[in-house]
Amino acid sequence: QVQLVESGGGLVQAGGSLRLSCIASGRTFSSYAMGWFRQAPGKEREFVTAISWSGDFTNYGDSVKGRFTISRDNTKNTVYLQMNSLKPEDTAVYYCAAQEGGSAFATRTLYKYWGQGTQVTVSS
Repeated sequence: QVQLVESGGGLVQAGGSLRLSCIASGRTFSSYAMGWFRQAPGKEREFVTAISWSGDFTNYGDSVKGRFTISRDNTKNTVYLQMNSLKPEDTAVYYCAAQEGGSAFATRTLYKYWGQGTQVTVSS
C-alpha cells in the first residue's frame, strides 16, 4: 500500500513557475514508477509526465514538453514536478500517481495509487 500526498500548488501569473512535490509513504517507493496527471473542470484527467523507478526514463505529454520537468529523490520518497512558463490552460488539479513495477507510461489505468491532488491556477 502506498499513500501519496501532493503539495506546492497555488496561484501564479502566466509565465511564472511552480514546483509540486509528492511524498510517498512506504518502504518500496523506489520500485514504483511515478506519474503526474491533471484534471481541469469539465475535462478528462490527462497525462502530464512520468518517470521510471530508477529515474532513467521520463515521458511528457505534448502540451508540457519543454516547460515541465519531472524528477525524483528515492532517498526522500519524493517526486517533483517543476513547472515553468505556465499558461492559463495549465490550470487544473494536479495528481500524483504510483505504478508498481512499471516504467514511465502515460496510461492512466496502469497507476494503482493516487494522491488527493493539489490545485494549480494560472492567471492571465
